[in-house]
Amino acid sequence: MASDTDTAKPDRPTHRSSRAPFLGGSGLGRMILGLNLIGLAVLVIGLLVLNEYRRGLVEARLDSLSIQGQLLADAIINGATSPEPTPSLDPTAAVDILELLAIPRAERARLYDSKGRLIADTDVIADKVLVRPLPPARRSDAPRFFWDDPDAAGRRDAQAHVAEMSEVQKALAGKPVSQVRMSESGDRVVSVSIPIQRVRQVLGVLTVEAGGVDDIVAAQRMAMAPFILVAIAVTLASSILLDRLVARPVLRLARAADRVRLSRARAISLPDLAARDDEVGDLTRSLESMTDALSARMDAIERFAADVSHEIKNPLTSIRSAVETLEISGDKPAARDRLLAVLKNDVRRLDRLITDISNASRLDAELSREAPRRIDLARLLGDIVTVYAASQREGEPGVRLDLDGGEYPVIGRESPFGQVVRNLIDNARSFSPPEGEVRVQLQRLQEGDHRLIRVVVDDNGPGVPSENLETIFERFYTSRPKGAAFGGHSGLGLSIARQIVEAHHGRISAENREGPDGSVAGARFIVTFPEAPAQA
Repeated sequence: MASDTDTAKPDRPTHRSSRAPFLGGSGLGRMILGLNLIGLAVLVIGLLVLNEYRRGLVEARLDSLSIQGQLLADAIINGATSPEPTPSLDPTAAVDILELLAIPRAERARLYDSKGRLIADTDVIADKVLVRPLPPARRSDAPRFFWDDPDAAGRRDAQAHVAEMSEVQKALAGKPVSQVRMSESGDRVVSVSIPIQRVRQVLGVLTVEAGGVDDIVAAQRMAMAPFILVAIAVTLASSILLDRLVARPVLRLARAADRVRLSRARAISLPDLAARDDEVGDLTRSLESMTDALSARMDAIERFAADVSHEIKNPLTSIRSAVETLEISGDKPAARDRLLAVLKNDVRRLDRLITDISNASRLDAELSREAPRRIDLARLLGDIVTVYAASQREGEPGVRLDLDGGEYPVIGRESPFGQVVRNLIDNARSFSPPEGEVRVQLQRLQEGDHRLIRVVVDDNGPGVPSENLETIFERFYTSRPKGAAFGGHSGLGLSIARQIVEAHHGRISAENREGPDGSVAGARFIVTFPEAPAQA
């Protein structure tokens, strides 16, 4: 039963807190968060670094192209323009200069007049041919999808022309323009447009563009590879760690629980997991404690069943013997009366025994059904003693309550508390003489930093043998003085009282009272409970 169950291993805590910890208080939570943040930080840092790296490369390319374009524009201004009589641009001389300066094949220069009309193009001068891959051959009746756009190249040329002309128009306002835009081939290019001015008059615009932006982007993507690999490695490492530290241990716990369920084991025992200082260790220790408690409770139930079987057999054996003897007693009224009296006593004993066994078997359920609350023991004991006084019959010992007033608060369940006091009072009355009196006292104690409340029950009986002061709390133990009614007690009352007291974190003990001459004056039962705090 509950008193025989060890609910937790005393050498290590079963859990850290009844409240679920936030990540700051969780070892596994911190590890998971840290690993995820490391992988995320690697990607973020890589993106920031490489974005700055790409921007720097593009800006360096624009600066280089601006210098080159300015030199070419200065050459055109000096060799192909005339300030008199009015500033003008000689297109033939400008084309010769562009052809003479030999623009690299990776770059392209275009010269526009003041109206935005194209004068010269180095790709035309160098007879450069724009090569585009043809789309795959398709039957006329083949289905077309939204990505199969035959006019895509034409639209791309138009968009590139619009972007270039917008750049030229801005440069015709007299200020250089640089940007990254799309070319007719669909590639990104860096472009610089420099106004050609003579005597502050814009005579045309030189546009120089160069590819390689896509190469820069490709290089950036390649540079991202180490960061991506590191992030993947961190993710894989975190996944492996979580598998080894969480998934596999939880699977082991599940299999151990299955073994317990299938009766191949009485308790979960995983010492390597229980030694861990994290949530898995807490769970393992809790499961070990739970299964140990269940195993202990099963053992207690088995012992209880064996004790019940033994105790029931005694009155049944007596009844069977009396019935057999009654059949052969013949017409002897005296013998028949004695046997009938034995049968009545045994029936009463069985009734009392079955009642107490039922109470004991329901005790754990009753303790868990009612929620603990603040109880005033003075009021509870006063009500119980009043009931005994009202129902007292002639020749029965009286019951008296001694207290100094005030409140005696404890935390627990009122019904079990009352059962403890009634069991102790009934036991004391059964041993007290008819003229005796059972005294119930309430006292306050201080043990170190702990405030306690003690309930004392005294009787005027013969006392308890010193060697049985602990044994009397065992199940089915009875020790009655000579002349006491046989079978009037089951031996479960004090055992039930101890179960209830220990379930409420209290203590119960027995001792003998001494009279003035040092002789035994009766038995004393002492029950101690923690006092409820003022804010409870």
